[in-house]
Amino acid sequence: MTTNAIEPELLYEPDEAMVEGARVQDYLRWLRAERGLDFESWAQLHAWSIAESAEFWRSIWDYFEIKAHSPFRTVLADDSMPGAQWFPGATLNYAEHSLGLPEDADRVAVVAHSQTREPVELTFGELAEQVRRVRAGLVRLGVERGDRVCGYLPNCPETLIAFLATVSLGAVWSCCAPEFGAPSVIDRFGQLDPKVLLAAASYTYGDKAIDRLAEVEAIRSALPTLAHVVHVPYGDLALPDAVAWADVAAATDEPMAYEAVPFDHPLYILFSSGTTGRPKAIIHCHGGILLEHLKNHSFHWDLGPRDRLLWFSSTAWMMWNLLASVLLTRASIVMIDGNPLYPDLRAQWRLVEDTGATLMGASPGYLMACRKEGVRPAQEFGLERLRQIGVVGAPFPTEGFRWVFEQFGRRVLLNVGSGGTDVCTGLVQGSPLQPVWAGEMSGASLGVDVRAFDDTGATVIGELGELVITSPMPSMAIGLWGDTDGNRLRDTYFDRYPGVFRFGDWCRFSAEGTCVITGRSDATLNRGGVRLGTGEFYRVLQDVDEIADSLVVHLEDREGGVGELILFVVPRAGALVEETLRAELKSRIRSALSPRHVPDRIVGVRGVPYNRTGKKLEVPVKKILLGAEPDTVASADALTEPAVLDDFAEYARNRAVTRA
Repeated sequence: MTTNAIEPELLYEPDEAMVEGARVQDYLRWLRAERGLDFESWAQLHAWSIAESAEFWRSIWDYFEIKAHSPFRTVLADDSMPGAQWFPGATLNYAEHSLGLPEDADRVAVVAHSQTREPVELTFGELAEQVRRVRAGLVRLGVERGDRVCGYLPNCPETLIAFLATVSLGAVWSCCAPEFGAPSVIDRFGQLDPKVLLAAASYTYGDKAIDRLAEVEAIRSALPTLAHVVHVPYGDLALPDAVAWADVAAATDEPMAYEAVPFDHPLYILFSSGTTGRPKAIIHCHGGILLEHLKNHSFHWDLGPRDRLLWFSSTAWMMWNLLASVLLTRASIVMIDGNPLYPDLRAQWRLVEDTGATLMGASPGYLMACRKEGVRPAQEFGLERLRQIGVVGAPFPTEGFRWVFEQFGRRVLLNVGSGGTDVCTGLVQGSPLQPVWAGEMSGASLGVDVRAFDDTGATVIGELGELVITSPMPSMAIGLWGDTDGNRLRDTYFDRYPGVFRFGDWCRFSAEGTCVITGRSDATLNRGGVRLGTGEFYRVLQDVDEIADSLVVHLEDREGGVGELILFVVPRAGALVEETLRAELKSRIRSALSPRHVPDRIVGVRGVPYNRTGKKLEVPVKKILLGAEPDTVASADALTEPAVLDDFAEYARNRAVTRA
């Protein structure tokens, strides 16, 4: 193990009330009473969750009283990666744990806000009744265990109902957001041979009505296995030649039932971003997601029956699946559909106030925009119920940490984390029992043996390395759909370090156990033997008034030189990318990073590319600069604004002419 000590800046420690009231404290008391285990710190608990992984996950099963239709023979029969076998013999159903207890029937489960229609509220009892009816309707459509049911749907209650009804049957769910165009949806659903497609014909984004009729027609025409298309009414348009949602959800005497499936039975299929190449169809299983989300939501997010979570997400992002799992804790969900910045930047804070959310999820970009615009959420809104702010999706600058602390103090936990679709959870994040360090994620999640590796496969501390997971966890992808021999799975995650899951992020762990994610490892900058993540650059430029956004790319020299480092910047309105600004940017980078990382060129562009989960896309830009055409490096539907690639393509053409 290589250690290079870095001392993170302690921002604050949780107060006694936060610690004593945390859901994880009840679990610690349970461990003491039921297992004879006494942990004095979060670090000790985490160390045990890794060293005694099988016992940890057995405790999660028992603590949450998992409803099994048949018992497991052992916890972990095979710890190989890939190929780990969790809880063999057990049969269960995820949906059976999602609809609350009898005493929850009159409690609110879902509050749905939309720019398409008026708000909708459902109690746990009403949700369960709708799931029962739609389950029976899917049976009438011929859906059976193992069939694929797909949704081309927004983040609305019908999507949640259809999902729970589908998986209660042992059928497999997959969903795409309606902002995706037909080619991207076909790239995804075309891999699955679905039997039923549920779709909305239209929706409203901000004040703009969006027509999806042509897209739905193209999708259904490209999926020959479809037996039925179901029209989910949303907006003003209707799908022709489709089964009505009202017919699927019609009154019935069929009792609610749950298909007992093995622990590793497919629950849903999530897709990689599809930025380049065909999206990977990532299979997650009933038992793995059930245990992981119960642990994550209860102990890291601190959710329970009195809580309510608001986290903007489309149905194409894994955050939607995490949102759906809030019901496992008997907390309630705020579902948001439409433009999250409509009618203004304060819209989400206003919604937190109106709905009484106790946990708000936000992107780094949103919080930094609020900071720059002078929003004072704690003063402007009644946010007394808010106890935690979760931040994921991209690196969060140190200044953002300080801004949240300035607004809320120690009363609200800032929980910055990072995870991914491949595990459908957080790998590194905080909890109510952990301190918060400025610019750092508090540490590895419980039950996750996550580290930084160097090129040789040695663990490094205090320096950048590949983010890896060195032992299995139940929610790891059990496979990729259609990858019958497992070769694509191995090539994707286990190519560099055999038997170790390589996540694809570039990270640094401190001696305290905190973590910084600096970007994707395939976008890492290497100048003169010194490696930096792209996020390090963006932190330096975050507070330059003249710069609205930036993107950095390193083009390696195949003959062993230092290569060419190019910094693209988006000037704010009225600013110009001229020599004075270039000199200032170079000076800042030289001082904050190193002379080796001063860009060779600083180029003005109108925007930088992001995928729909808010991540900057350096690699597609790099490929464009190396000669690739924009439409070959990124699917237009995977980008929030595909047209921003035009400036990079033009720069690449001019660069090629100049170098010729």
